[in-house]
Formats: sequence, structure tokens, C-alpha cells
Amino acid sequence: MRWYGKLYIGILITILYAPILFLMVYSFNAAGNMIHFDGFTLEHYQSLFSNDRLMSVIFNTIGVALLAAGCATVIGTLGAIGLYHLKNKKLKVSLLTLNNVLMVSSDVVIGASFLIMFTAIGHFTGIGLGLITVLISHIAFCVPIVVIIVLPKLYEMNNHTLNAARDLGATEFQVLNKVMLPHLMPAIIGGFFMALTYSLDDFTVSFFVTGNGFSVLSVEVYAMARKGISMEINAISTILFVGIMLSILGYYFIKKILKHKKQVKRGIL
Repeated sequence: MRWYGKLYIGILITILYAPILFLMVYSFNAAGNMIHFDGFTLEHYQSLFSNDRLMSVIFNTIGVALLAAGCATVIGTLGAIGLYHLKNKKLKVSLLTLNNVLMVSSDVVIGASFLIMFTAIGHFTGIGLGLITVLISHIAFCVPIVVIIVLPKLYEMNNHTLNAARDLGATEFQVLNKVMLPHLMPAIIGGFFMALTYSLDDFTVSFFVTGNGFSVLSVEVYAMARKGISMEINAISTILFVGIMLSILGYYFIKKILKHKKQVKRGIL
């Protein structure tokens, strides 16, 4: 890479990460503001962990994200396998188009649509906005992400391997469990983490479908910011950023270890 390419990447990374680092540094500011730094303190983190409301919201957010990512991964993986085996090309293209529409649609449109739907359902069933509506909404917009990630991996698969397994007497379930899923596992794990990230990061859709005292972190931070900048927001953001970075590093280390074990098993090393 030439020097101007490196310079461009350096400027881009600086623009992206400088505000995050600025926020993280001032989460330890004893002055309690983001104007001037007046010494190091953990007071804002202590205040965060002693705030029962915020801790409840954090656990709500993590719980919804894990459940939504898990359900979306299962549904999206099965959906991708179904699309892969679908013989009707017109129907396949139509379903893929509908899947992609959710990827490119405005979050405001999706959130408003869910709000109208849940309000109509609640009118007849008496079920209000809350945990269930947030969870269903997050699953719905995470499924297309998993499909998009898993489907290309299916097309990379060698069909002769599947046919060989069938010729050796494997049932369709054994082909799925012993051949197809191990091949798809990297994409499935990637889809899970992408869905988890999207769920944790979502604000617009969650803003429309929260209610009955239930809230997620993005909506809660928005409500807090409207009342005035609190250093607890910095503390929450720092914890989330560090946690996500550690998760990503952990994923890559696990992937590297599994790849090394696979190479050793095949006798490459």
C-alpha cells in the first residue's frame, strides 16, 4: 500500500475512533463534565452500578439481544438452507428480494409498521408494548442479516460431498447435522454476532415498540441525554465498547485455535 493509502486509512480510523476515545477518557473525569479534565475517578462507574434502574435496563438489553440473536440465527440459517434448496427460481428471487427489503428499509418505517401492528393486536388481545414486542421486532430485523451471511456459504459448498454422504446411507437429518452444519458453522457464528450487534445497537425500532415500563439501553440513554449529559452515559458506553471489543477478539482467537486444530488433524502441520 502506498503512503497516501496508509494516510487515508489513518485519517479514517482517527475520525471514527477519536470521539469514542474522548468519551472513554472523560468517563473517568472527576470534574463531572466533558469540558475540562480534573483528575481520575471511578465515581461515575460506582454511580452506574448503584443505579438499580440502569442496571435493570442493561440486563434487559443484553437479555433481549442474546435471545433475539439466538432465535434469528436458527430461523435465518434454516431459511437460508430452504432458499438454497428451493427449485422455483422466481419464488427464490422473490423471497430474497423480500429479505433484502428489510435490510435497506428505513428503521423509522420498520418501527412504525411494528407499532401499528402491535397496537392493532393489543386492541384485540389486551397485550401492550413491552418485552415481547421488543423481542419479536429484534428477531424480525435480525433474521435477514443471518440469511445474507449464511446463504453465500451454502453456495460455496460442494454438492458432491452431500451426495456422497447420501450414497453412504446417511439420512437427510444426518447430512444436515454431520455435513452441512459443520461447513456453515463459521457463517452461523458470524451471523449470530452480527445479529447480536444489530440488536444491541438498535434505537429507532426499539423506541417505537417499548412500553409498560420496559426499556432497552439505547432508548434509556436517549432519555437521559435529553435531560442533560451525564457521565454515567460515558461509563455505560465505555463498558459496552470494551465488552464488544473483547468479544470480537475472543471470537477471532477461538477461530484461530479451531483452524489450527483442524490443520493438525488433517496432518498439515
